[in-house]
Amino acid sequence: MARRRALAALVSLTAAITVLTGAPAGAAPETVVVQAKAHQTMTGFGASGAWWTIDVARFPAPVREQLARLLFSPDGGIALSQWRWNIGGGGVGVTVPTGGESELGARNRAPDTFYQAPGRYDWSVDAGGTAMLKLAAKYRVPDVIGFAVSAPPDFTTNHQSCGGTLTPGAERAYAEYLSTVVRHARDSWHANVNHVSPMNEPDYTRGECTQEGMAVPADRRADTLTALRAALPAGTGIIADESSRVDTQFLPETPQWMSDPGAAAATTALAHHTYDFPSDATLNQARDLAHGYGKPLWATEICCSVLAGGKPAWSQGYDPTITGGLALADIVAQDLTQADDSAFQWWVAMSAALGCDPTTGASCTGQANPEGWNDGLVYYDPQYSSHHNYRLYPTKRLWALGNFSRFVRPGAVRHEVTGTPDGVHALAFRTGREWTLVVVNNTTADTAFPVRFPGSAHATGAWRTDGTHDLAAVAPPRGDTVPAPGHSITTYRYAASGA
Repeated sequence: MARRRALAALVSLTAAITVLTGAPAGAAPETVVVQAKAHQTMTGFGASGAWWTIDVARFPAPVREQLARLLFSPDGGIALSQWRWNIGGGGVGVTVPTGGESELGARNRAPDTFYQAPGRYDWSVDAGGTAMLKLAAKYRVPDVIGFAVSAPPDFTTNHQSCGGTLTPGAERAYAEYLSTVVRHARDSWHANVNHVSPMNEPDYTRGECTQEGMAVPADRRADTLTALRAALPAGTGIIADESSRVDTQFLPETPQWMSDPGAAAATTALAHHTYDFPSDATLNQARDLAHGYGKPLWATEICCSVLAGGKPAWSQGYDPTITGGLALADIVAQDLTQADDSAFQWWVAMSAALGCDPTTGASCTGQANPEGWNDGLVYYDPQYSSHHNYRLYPTKRLWALGNFSRFVRPGAVRHEVTGTPDGVHALAFRTGREWTLVVVNNTTADTAFPVRFPGSAHATGAWRTDGTHDLAAVAPPRGDTVPAPGHSITTYRYAASGA
């Protein structure tokens, strides 16, 4: 009887280990293989300076510098290689929301516009947006994308910054306006504005006017892009069309305007948002569509997700913990491996949507709550003015993105990876004779597995984000076996030789 009970206990233990690790107890883990097959060349990782910069203009300059170090520096920060600069439309007609429906609560979503009248500009407005743009230039962020949510009212059908469409026939004047802004940013602020996006989520007018918005019908996007190409300084790329959804917008609408030869020639990269949280199959279609046109594909906006059924999904809720960090890392992994996206850009770098009062202590900023939103990488006190509280509150999302952005630099080439355990993502990138391997373990169980590269390679460094580490240096593996602690994101750097 005792022997039978011991055997039964052993069987139960073996089954439990199988559930946790996906392999029988004592079984050797499968070798994870980095294939010689190369995929997309990476352009960068970024975030946007939309809306929150209106508040940050009122912050002390040292706090803005601290934020810039977190976002742009490789020394204690995440070294973003792309910055989305919101070229404001002036906010005419936009109301400051007072309810809880918005991810920024009662924050202002209406940046000033430089455009005052035909041929007349005021370069002193939008102090916060330009301050962060100049800091991005100071830290030599390689790629700045100037994006417009709305044109100034002179170019919209209802003469507002929301609720209307780009006026038919105004494409050339609108393009000249954007070109003027880009030239000034380059010449006067030394900002490396390499790309322009003239229409952000062009299916929406934002008729509720709680934020800027401007529709550009699919059959008129080609004219907008062709006019912009003619107006911009030589060498400036154009991304389009930044549809909010992949399934019902990007896939059916892109062929409508990309069939125009002028638009196809004007477009440097096709760009999509992923607010439909698309399936792998849908992202595969987006990849094939972009490949068919010979264009790289970018994922340029996403936020506000929680893990539902083990997968990211849209929902309200603030979660600064590693759970939120893993949700972001999962989105990055899916976009890069299923859509072959060559750029990934989070929505806002900063947010005030904490859902609680940070002056009450760490119970607010360090714990999840259902009232805030997962829209930012770093947070600040929404009542900073009355509280005189200008502290910055980084989340694990910041450091999770940093596991990619600091180490996977522009020009890195992604290679296919096979054999990863269940619940684990592994993404490999090569730059010259150096490999970068990012391992995301969504399970609670610590695991480890051998990794084989094309040719020989030896680990030279490792950096981890988990419940206790914030992109912290950890000991690199000595042999070919890579540890992946439960609920962690680890970036490994290898020196390569051979093929």
